[in-house]
Amino acid sequence: MTKASNPFQAFDMTKFVADFDPSKFTADFTKLTKDMNIPTVDVDAVVKSQQKNIEALTAANKAATENVKALAQRQTEIIQETMKETQSVIDSMAKSKTPQDAVAKQADFVKSAFESAFTNMREIADMMTATNKESLDKFNSRVAENFEEMQALGIKFKN
Repeated sequence: MTKASNPFQAFDMTKFVADFDPSKFTADFTKLTKDMNIPTVDVDAVVKSQQKNIEALTAANKAATENVKALAQRQTEIIQETMKETQSVIDSMAKSKTPQDAVAKQADFVKSAFESAFTNMREIADMMTATNKESLDKFNSRVAENFEEMQALGIKFKN
């Protein structure tokens, strides 16, 4: 019976690595690919595009943060106004001469409070809508620019 041998068993990796010269390999590879039309990428343009993406996201986040701050400020003002109105009505009701007068003032206050609440909710909703639209507009604008830049980069490929 003959023994089957592995053809790679006698391979000595140290001899292969000892003869390896990276600069010669690079030169040989350059010679080999010199006549080929390998596409190149404009790395500076890609980096600039990514910088613009980061700047656009930063601007959108800054605008969103400022708008959320304005929204919180307005909500605080609404709460303060509501508390003042409530205190005023409570004082007015306490000075009422008859129970009927107090009930009338309370009914007027409830009606006014509901109207104010709906007006304030609409104002807050409009502010939130404007905030979202502003952020999305900035983002969408950058996405469109990004597509144009990528198309321009595609044209810069050498064939």
